[in-house]
Amino acid sequence: MSYNVKMKLGRFSEKAISQSLIGRALPATGLLILLALVSLGQSALATSIDFSNFRRIPTQFIAALGDPAATSGSGAQSWGLWRVDPGPRGVRLDNYEQLKAAGGIAPALWGFDSTDWWLEENGLIMENPDFPVPAGKYIVTGNREVVTMLTVHPIDKDGTARWELEDGAKLYDVTHLACRSARYTPATSDNSCSPARAPKNAFRVTPGALMPPVEGCNKQDYSVLFVIGVAVDN
Repeated sequence: MSYNVKMKLGRFSEKAISQSLIGRALPATGLLILLALVSLGQSALATSIDFSNFRRIPTQFIAALGDPAATSGSGAQSWGLWRVDPGPRGVRLDNYEQLKAAGGIAPALWGFDSTDWWLEENGLIMENPDFPVPAGKYIVTGNREVVTMLTVHPIDKDGTARWELEDGAKLYDVTHLACRSARYTPATSDNSCSPARAPKNAFRVTPGALMPPVEGCNKQDYSVLFVIGVAVDN
């Protein structure tokens, strides 16, 4: 899929993003992220982002809520962060009974919460992300064509936190479309919201599509952003 990049860092193909930012270990010094991209032969124009203030990290994952067309907004207090990839640590729906028999402790040693649980696009039950995303500055991408800076502001006196993306990038631009995730909570008090009721034939979910509903549950879909760098003073 081809995109008109809304940031000034340049144009990068999906392959270039995957190889340079996700598939390779980038230098720890933030400024060299930009230099690494230039070395791939991609165009890199002036940007307002000072990459020398960032350090490379193993990829983390933000579960974000917001208008896909927005470049900023409120509500970041409701965003979550997986510091490690929750997919490989997940439990297949077919193994839900074993998960219950183990007291809700997954093989990866995270605890399942029957009142608040997550599914991903392949039908894996995931551990919950940490809430909220800490205030700070992050380098984010959807592993397509846009790499930019996300600022998450501290929670204010009203309990809300603002967020904003640099260079006119939209939330959609930094959403990884193939990573689908949703949070399921009970719609009633009769304990009927269970992964056992999830429609197994609905998986794998099409990239960009909504996650399936589960009988007895409220569902909230989240966008997934890849975090590849953090400000050194975060």
